[in-house]
Amino acid sequence: MPDRASLEDAERLVSQLPPTERLKLVAHVCEQLSAETSGPGRLADVDAWLADCDALRTRLRGAVEAVEEIRHLRLERTAQP
Repeated sequence: MPDRASLEDAERLVSQLPPTERLKLVAHVCEQLSAETSGPGRLADVDAWLADCDALRTRLRGAVEAVEEIRHLRLERTAQP
């Protein structure tokens, strides 16, 4: 028996669940994916991009204020549960 289930195996098993349990599963999978895609690796990418934007703003003598707005939005998003 393989170590991992195939997508087809998972779909077959999920189809056997009642609708309420399938909805719970979908919510759980979405939470996991959200955590994986917004984890430290992604935040490090954003931090590097913001640093580049800061450098550009310095070269343009403050003409680019969008960086502060993006930073503010990011802080708000990471503070949400």
